[in-house]
Amino acid sequence: MGIVKASKLIFEYIRRDEEENVEEVKRAIDDVDVDIKKGDFVAVLGHNGSGKSTFAKHINGILMPSEGTVWVSGMDTRDEEHIWDVRKAAGMVFQNPDNQIIGNVVEEDVGFGPENMGIPTEEIWRRVDESLEAVGMTAYRLQSPNKLSGGQKQRVAIAGVMAMRPQCIILDEPTAMLDPNGRKEVIRTLRELNRVEKITVLLITHYMEEAVHADRIIVMDDGRIVMDGKPREIFSRVKELKSHGLDVPQATELAWELKEAGLPLGDGILGRRELVEQLVPLLKKQGE
Repeated sequence: MGIVKASKLIFEYIRRDEEENVEEVKRAIDDVDVDIKKGDFVAVLGHNGSGKSTFAKHINGILMPSEGTVWVSGMDTRDEEHIWDVRKAAGMVFQNPDNQIIGNVVEEDVGFGPENMGIPTEEIWRRVDESLEAVGMTAYRLQSPNKLSGGQKQRVAIAGVMAMRPQCIILDEPTAMLDPNGRKEVIRTLRELNRVEKITVLLITHYMEEAVHADRIIVMDDGRIVMDGKPREIFSRVKELKSHGLDVPQATELAWELKEAGLPLGDGILGRRELVEQLVPLLKKQGE
């Protein structure tokens, strides 16, 4: 069993009237089976309403299954005795960092979680130091979060989760409210945390370029997992992705269109450099 495992997971939103009679039942997660290995960087893609955020909230115990089971580090998320252990093992970072940052000073905010866990003061400051260093925000530790950019705030939010020593970080659309530079800051930070700190990263996103460097991509649609594989494999299936309401990275799209037009390019080209490396020899050959 990996660090996160779901078996036959079903979740239904139930809407009731004032007298508690059921008015509507909507199935948001429909029979999902998934096993995520410790240390992996996994990107979960899907259009709005596909179920990806609902799935993420099950890992942290924010939502409980209607049917099926979710395990985090071997713990059943429905076991009330272990719910805080589940949340310590799987930290959550949300879309809007302003909803997660509560301290008046950066270092105080990062230390808030460990303090609530009853960690000794000396250990709290050690964790604050290490977490800020890991996300590249040590120089801002005495600043007010209100004076930071969106990308910097999100890095502080990630540091706050890291200070609680999770085995896995779940990020639900963490770059949705950021400009392109802010998005790059956050994704670069996550890649470093995964590579250096060996933290399992589960990134929920609709930005295709953010998924390119993941170890694994899971695509959800209508509450189900419809695609699952490595980035090159997933992005080589352009028509299938489009059928699920998703785009592909710009370089992948251009390469696919050129291939459809007859150029002998490889499948699943992921970036501009790779596209140029394949195009240049073809253009030289045509010019001879």
